[in-house]
Amino acid sequence: MKPSKRIFLFLFVSILSVLIVCPTLLAAEKEIKIGVILPLSGALAPIGKSLKEGAELAADIVNKKYPDLDISIAKWEGIPNLGGAKIKLIFADHRGDPGWGADQAKRLIEDEKVIGLIGCYNSAVTKTASVEAERAGIPFINPDSTSPALTKRELKWFWRVTPHETWFTADLFNLLDGLIAGKAPGVKAISKKDLEPLAVAGENTEWGAASILEIEKFAKEKGWKISESIKYPHKAADLTSEARRMIASKSPTFLFAPYVADAILFIKTLKEMKAAPHMIWGQDAGFVEADFYKTLGADVNGILTRDLFSPELSKVKPVAGKINEMYKKMTGYDFSGSSARDFVGVQVWAHALNNAKSTNPKAIQKALNELNLPAKELIMPWKGVKFGSPFPGDTQQNELGSGVINQYQGYPDGKLHIIYPFEFATSKMIYPFPGWK
Repeated sequence: MKPSKRIFLFLFVSILSVLIVCPTLLAAEKEIKIGVILPLSGALAPIGKSLKEGAELAADIVNKKYPDLDISIAKWEGIPNLGGAKIKLIFADHRGDPGWGADQAKRLIEDEKVIGLIGCYNSAVTKTASVEAERAGIPFINPDSTSPALTKRELKWFWRVTPHETWFTADLFNLLDGLIAGKAPGVKAISKKDLEPLAVAGENTEWGAASILEIEKFAKEKGWKISESIKYPHKAADLTSEARRMIASKSPTFLFAPYVADAILFIKTLKEMKAAPHMIWGQDAGFVEADFYKTLGADVNGILTRDLFSPELSKVKPVAGKINEMYKKMTGYDFSGSSARDFVGVQVWAHALNNAKSTNPKAIQKALNELNLPAKELIMPWKGVKFGSPFPGDTQQNELGSGVINQYQGYPDGKLHIIYPFEFATSKMIYPFPGWK
């Protein structure tokens, strides 16, 4: 054999040996496709847009290099352990329809050949779409749905990043108890009779019904009276009778679980009826979206909402402030708790892929089950991301999450201020609700 042929054969065998020993190099992909199922049309299109933007910003930070950001993904320029492969998000619109959402999940898996999914904000759609992922045996990461039932199904391919309603409802009742004990910043102790009975209204979806159920459960456990517990149709065209019932209940505390269109309609209707509650609290969702405060303007002042993010976090977490400014520059508005969670959803995907060193579903499954992402990596006020069973029956639920309760103050010039946890409050609480002019 000629020397040139021997050299060629030697090089060929050497390269082949490396690829056999390191299959990741052989399988290294230029793009890693992840399906993202969101409400991109219909009544929830505004929030779907913000969720999409949060996910896109995270993917951009993973795929490029941002040396000024003090989180790991900003240094990577692609997934390091997959040869710098870039994340490509494939978006699908579920229209707020559980059946259509399941169809979109199936399409993304079978036609788009995505390696996994993110979604779907609406708990009812997440419920059906995640079943398709379970059937296909591919990972489904849920950053933004909060019905407690979702992590009580013992699914093997479903991981929830966000805290769920049990956490958030506990926060609400801790706030109420704190007001009685005089713990709220800037507010003297309040008599319980000035806060109860409670009037609750939520839409009749998976998420809305779960929110009402959790409030009723905690109220019973903690000895709070409820005068009204109203379920109304999703995408309601008129909420006059529901608003009238809440006012007639003579409750000083109004609690809501609506999406954005219903949240706006409720506040407009209550204002027209000259309602005068002492406190208004929203279960996130519609109460934190840009359309809510942009449409209502100064009428949001004094309204409380449970949340997961506030621009005020920049005071204690500089990286949250920097990334929020990037998001604001891109969109024209701040992160909401929802859009910030979808940012984290993509971030979790990136870390899982890097730890798995593969796009093989079983390898990603193992990486997610073993994931322990520290607080310093996150823009959220959480202790981290680690999947476990924080409440009875939970499986593959992030056990290190937490919520905040914010209050609109001084809008349009002011921002949402953290009121609870009391030790992290960034402003004095406005109480009672100042009403509408």
